[in-house]
Amino acid sequence: MRKKYPIEYSEQEWREKLSEEQYRVLRQKGTEAPHSGKYNLHFQNGEYHCAACNAKLFESDQKFESGCGWPSFDDAIEGSIEYVQDRSFGMLRTEILCANCGSHLGHIFDDGPTETGQRYCVNSASIEFEPKSK
Repeated sequence: MRKKYPIEYSEQEWREKLSEEQYRVLRQKGTEAPHSGKYNLHFQNGEYHCAACNAKLFESDQKFESGCGWPSFDDAIEGSIEYVQDRSFGMLRTEILCANCGSHLGHIFDDGPTETGQRYCVNSASIEFEPKSK
């Protein structure tokens, strides 16, 4: 039985709402090529939202340069992320989903350099940035 989310659309509606790349990543659990995403080396002050439903996921002060090729965060906004065991490709990982719409964001690893010890490895296609006004 599939989990219900506060925001739900049919797959056709998701296709119409998202770009082809966003649909592939967010709805089909794809991954963008390393070092290719627009937010990989992006460090402005603001918030990162789910590209599918606009839910607030990360603050800019949670972002760090990991060198892995994808945007990396050491924590998420409380309650914004759903954690799911992922056994694809013969690996055991923890997938991160938007808790508001169930869209795939990336994975979380326990190799972060900050005090949280975590690295949320996120696809740029799955997030949108909103600058904070001064």
